Amino acid sequence: MGTSIELSAADGHKFAAYRADPAGKPRGGIVVIQEIFGVNRHMRRATDGFAADGYVAICPALFDRAERGVDIGYGPDDIAKGRDIRGKITWDQTLADMAAAIAEAKKLGKVGVVGYCWGGSVAWRAATQLSCAAAVGYYGGMVAQFAGEKAKCPVMLHFGEKDASIPLSDVEKFKQAQPQVPVFVYPADHGFNCEDRKQHDPAAAKTARARTLEFFRKHVG
Repeated sequence: MGTSIELSAADGHKFAAYRADPAGKPRGGIVVIQEIFGVNRHMRRATDGFAADGYVAICPALFDRAERGVDIGYGPDDIAKGRDIRGKITWDQTLADMAAAIAEAKKLGKVGVVGYCWGGSVAWRAATQLSCAAAVGYYGGMVAQFAGEKAKCPVMLHFGEKDASIPLSDVEKFKQAQPQVPVFVYPADHGFNCEDRKQHDPAAAKTARARTLEFFRKHVG
């Protein structure tokens, strides 16, 4: 369903993105934010899914600044590689690339952002630092770190109570700092939305997706 496009950030950096278009008139745009594993099969599938739901969906290759074409799996070596690449990219660079992706999607109307894992943290920061209509984050491990920032748009977050990498105390810290943000905790592990991970939880993924789509219908179109 999707195609590869090239985007340009304000600092001149050119990077790839995976774009999927709906069959009919777009309801708006959705920027899908990758995990630390690059624009891999799971991210392309998620992007295709939002296109099937009526949105122009764009998944920017946010790792292109450090290494182009990152597309890896979920084994221990993949996790180590993904973390290493993530460490080479600054927040300013990530947000500059997100701004370019949002600007591209805005050509079709209002824009929502949705991110998974590292992308879940990026989604929250996009909501506080950039201009979008709505933001959804799945198991973003750094949201507590930035819990004091003020969102410029409605935000929804999803977490798994069995997620050893994100203490529930961090989730509670965020909830106390941002009581207006709906935060859902599922009886699931980190990565529960990803069909390619052993932690995949179909029930939690289905419920979270239904909530996410209802949220985007309300705030994006």
